[in-house]
Amino acid sequence: MTSPDESDVVAASAVREAMRMEPLELGNLSARTYVTLKDALIAGNFRPGQRLLMQELALQLGTSVTPVREACMRLVAERGLEVRSGRFVTVPDLTVARYMEIRTIRMELEGLAAELGAKNVTPADVGALADLQTRFETADHAHAANESIRLNREFHFRVYALSGMPMLISHIESLWISMGPILNVFYNQIENDYVGAEAHVHLLEALRAKDGKKARAAIEMDIVRGGQALLNYLTKRDAGFGS
Repeated sequence: MTSPDESDVVAASAVREAMRMEPLELGNLSARTYVTLKDALIAGNFRPGQRLLMQELALQLGTSVTPVREACMRLVAERGLEVRSGRFVTVPDLTVARYMEIRTIRMELEGLAAELGAKNVTPADVGALADLQTRFETADHAHAANESIRLNREFHFRVYALSGMPMLISHIESLWISMGPILNVFYNQIENDYVGAEAHVHLLEALRAKDGKKARAAIEMDIVRGGQALLNYLTKRDAGFGS
């Protein structure tokens, strides 16, 4: 068993490897720190259960601990992080219950955004989305996890932006704070052959036709089918058949 000091060294090293951030410029450091940490979570830079030492985050960002603590507390309120002590926060563990709750809410909110977006989409929007999908598939087939996560996120949020509803998009973004670490597991620890091609193609077809109901159905299909390998992994893990 490692001592508390040794655990801190390991946690600090993991933070440095995951973040690789540039020091923040002067200004509203609390807000800037929040955005930086939020983006790192959404990008899948952290894994479920990972411990984030506030002092190490402050060193990486070139700030004092105070703005880091304030930013972490905002992310705790959004359920993207959990408080375990005064010195560190933790990315929530990945459980079937947590994943299913996130999935259920995602289907409702992201399905609504896609349905509304279908009314506003232009041919240029569809062309840009088709290009993103091609790049996403290429990255996924090459097992480029970070690039796959980035392009998949960009594809989805470009669709949701078509809704023209900033508050709705903000709620979806909050869900993706929790989804990022889950996607880290999906791309780095699970063998699966799901690329999202079929669902994304159906979505593009629905957008071309300005069919909101079909666009919602395509998003829901993507979320459900994309998560099946993850659910299988979690079920086996919890039953003692996986790591």
